Amino acid sequence: MAASATPPDRQSVIDYALGLGFHLAGIASVPESPSDPEARAVAHLQTWLKQGHQADMAWMANPKRQDIRQVLPGARSLICVALNYYTPQPHSPDPRHGKIARYAWGRDYHRVLHKRLKALAGWLTAAALEAGQVIQVRYYADTGPVQDKAWAQQAGLGWVAKNGNFITRQYGSWVVLGELVTTLALAPDPPHAAHCGTCTRCLEACPTGAIPQPYVVDANRCLAYHTIENRAETLPPEIVPHLNNWVAGCDICQDVCPWNQRFAQPTTLEEFQPYPENVAPNLVDLATLSEAEWDDRFRASALRRIKPAMWRRNAQAAQANQPD
Repeated sequence: MAASATPPDRQSVIDYALGLGFHLAGIASVPESPSDPEARAVAHLQTWLKQGHQADMAWMANPKRQDIRQVLPGARSLICVALNYYTPQPHSPDPRHGKIARYAWGRDYHRVLHKRLKALAGWLTAAALEAGQVIQVRYYADTGPVQDKAWAQQAGLGWVAKNGNFITRQYGSWVVLGELVTTLALAPDPPHAAHCGTCTRCLEACPTGAIPQPYVVDANRCLAYHTIENRAETLPPEIVPHLNNWVAGCDICQDVCPWNQRFAQPTTLEEFQPYPENVAPNLVDLATLSEAEWDDRFRASALRRIKPAMWRRNAQAAQANQPD
């Protein structure tokens, strides 16, 4: 029996993704053997790992991260997407308030991305089947062993910046990324060129020197790593003096970026509107946060990754470092 429709093509996929509410969408192809850009990204990752810049993030060494074909055998394309999460409220200068990175002010971005990625995967699978093709898909939102920034650059969404973030012309680096890996072959978008130029503002602004050279971020010195991923009972003594009230992530290298200062625009998504208590949290409250308070306060939030003892540790370190 003949298929009743044509299989999804690049434009129909892009249109459907944008219709789901993604702010950017693009396609990267997966050749049978790694392309030069893919090989360079893998080599960069391998060097970064050998230098120990991953700190305790052992999952970064997952071999699948170095070969998308291990993530989904038979993969032919990646549909890369981005959502703008920026809201313009400034970080509080009040020393009584902690600072939380903007990406976590509103609803958990994993949930926001996954809802739309699931819908995209369902449509793509059904549309291909209607055309007589059985395809496979996997989708991730910072949840799988995928070099999402490198692939997003290949898909034309933007470029990997010197601070390790991902910059888009439309929204700066205030974006979260997702991708759908599929066995369906789609025409790719042209890769995006890098446009950081000679600028080194992010390197110079980092208070701990966590960006020792362009495109290299050392998690061992990164405030975001230590406030979110470091599970130790106490923060390193060389990190504490530089907290400046950051208790969950850090936006310093993004705040100083000229692309962000020029192109940042408020998100259109209600899910990313800040929960009031996340914009300027009281350090006293965080320093004594109980399990029950944590569970109630951070539901449907990416901040649940920071456990109650870590909140208390971070807030108490920030308080101890207050100027007299």
